[in-house]
Amino acid sequence: MPGDSHSNGVRVWLVERTYSDDEQNLIILTYATPDGEQYYRKERALTSFTDVRDTTAAVDTEPDNLGSVNDADLQEQYAAEAQRMQEAHDPDDVI
Repeated sequence: MPGDSHSNGVRVWLVERTYSDDEQNLIILTYATPDGEQYYRKERALTSFTDVRDTTAAVDTEPDNLGSVNDADLQEQYAAEAQRMQEAHDPDDVI
């Protein structure tokens, strides 16, 4: 299975943080397996400055929540960034 398996699912690493074009107060966090073949997308509303929710270097998710990365260049980009994050951070480091 791509990515590291954990009792709570598959560990994926933060590879991209973008703001939604459609919604001004929505941030999209993209996590990927270290091989870049699968991704997990998490959308978060930025409702207020007092609404503090940490973004961690990695999360564990169920395999059913993963999508496939079908673009070779994007897969390579995700793999490089996931591996960089994995080498530089503990999974629960706040990013």
